[in-house]
Amino acid sequence: MIPDKYLLLPLAIAVPFITGLVLVAGGRRLPEGVARVLAWLGFVVPAAVGIYAWMTYTLPTADNLRGLQLTSNFSTGLDYFGISLRLGLNGLSLPMFVLAGIVGLAAGSYAINSTVDRKNAYLGLVLFMVSGVCGVFASMDLFYFYFFHEFALIPTFILIGWWGGPGGRAAALEMTIYLTLGAMLSLIGLIALYSASDINSFSLQDLQNMANTPTMGAKTQHHIFGLLMFGFGILVSLWPFHTWAPAGYAAAPTPAAMLHAGVLKKFGLYGLLQIAIPLLPLGLEYWSHTLAWLALGNVVIIGAVTIAQRDLKVMLGYSSVMHMGYIFLGLVCVSALGAGGAALLMFAHGLSVAALFLLGDAIFKRTGTYDMGAMGGLCQKAPVLSGFFVAATLAGIGLPGFANFWGEFSVFLALWEYRPLMMVLAATGVVISAIYGLRAVSRIFFGSPTPAFQTLFDGPIADIRAHERWPAMLLLGTLLLVGFWPSSLTRGIDAALPGAYRPSPTSATPPTATVKPAAPVQP
Repeated sequence: MIPDKYLLLPLAIAVPFITGLVLVAGGRRLPEGVARVLAWLGFVVPAAVGIYAWMTYTLPTADNLRGLQLTSNFSTGLDYFGISLRLGLNGLSLPMFVLAGIVGLAAGSYAINSTVDRKNAYLGLVLFMVSGVCGVFASMDLFYFYFFHEFALIPTFILIGWWGGPGGRAAALEMTIYLTLGAMLSLIGLIALYSASDINSFSLQDLQNMANTPTMGAKTQHHIFGLLMFGFGILVSLWPFHTWAPAGYAAAPTPAAMLHAGVLKKFGLYGLLQIAIPLLPLGLEYWSHTLAWLALGNVVIIGAVTIAQRDLKVMLGYSSVMHMGYIFLGLVCVSALGAGGAALLMFAHGLSVAALFLLGDAIFKRTGTYDMGAMGGLCQKAPVLSGFFVAATLAGIGLPGFANFWGEFSVFLALWEYRPLMMVLAATGVVISAIYGLRAVSRIFFGSPTPAFQTLFDGPIADIRAHERWPAMLLLGTLLLVGFWPSSLTRGIDAALPGAYRPSPTSATPPTATVKPAAPVQP
């Protein structure tokens, strides 16, 4: 029996938080069986709510112009400042909430079956991350949108610093410095937006209504958008503010890397798409070229650095940074097609990078190393693992049939209309991705084993096990489902975008950056 719909989003946030709190507080005193049941409950509920929201989402109507679903509003004692816990999903937040639930379930399942010290505390912190990311994408209030992001970062730092690999504490410290800087710039930008709007509300709906009758001048929009662009950009690892990400992911426990790289890092991109761009269109016009060239730095420069990596996990970290460039480029096109492609690519990238981190850890557990140069021929011993890794790699490259393809294809079409030269430069990223991705597959799974690896081959090497297989199948299966049925998400995205990308009557947009009419993401 499904509870009242207005309780579903609060449950998706509260259940992982409460179960995580019990696990952390109970510690080793909590029986293992009880801890597993609580952990499964905390990971399953957000995924179930996300899938239910996905399957029941309806397009905006005359009675629901914003297309908000599963809405709820709770007074928190901060109403005097225009702050309340407003929850809801529209066409842009729905894919991200679904992503949080699915990746959270996959990462949680992997964490439950891992062998670590202080496991209950470990699981509790992963549950806190899931609660935080669900809160981020369900929030329709800017204060809680920011609050839940900061809440999810705290367990991320602890997981990397305490359970991380070599250099974990140094990586956690670097992440803390960079992400604190990005968070502070973002907070200043959000407060400036609140002050400049002069409506005494942090409600995203109220701010969007205000945007229909713009009151902020061009310079104000330029300044606020700049703060949000660089603040969110640091949080997303926009070049050249990216160095924290590869080191952090290389040191992070696999569930933390899956959740941060796959979901939490999309906070900044989602903030630009849902908040900054629709409310500050003149700011986007002013900063679009700067942002576009920085994003090309992610694709081309970081792509070249990715090719040079020999460590599998570091390569995956750089690959994640590189693909953020495509999403930024979709946003700067000032078109519904580009923004829609960026939204779909956020969803697809989150699934594929989470799958790659999971499968990369499965490779490490069988080989004892991330050094791709020391491997070779693993396909002989683990053919199913090799098949999953090849599929996840091809999804990341953008092979047709996976959701990544539709996102990248839409971004490239929008870029061609915006700046053909930028589209050509961005398209080199597909070649770069194919080089480092297929070379990794070749070095790890095919060819002859290295002499050191041959010694390992003489002993038993198990193929991917059930507790590793089904989370990978969940992630890759969702990518295939959306790849063959993109309209299940893009109908909602398309319906949410035209209002955000309407032409501004005071705009001085040059002809090459003219706002394009809405166009479906899927062909």
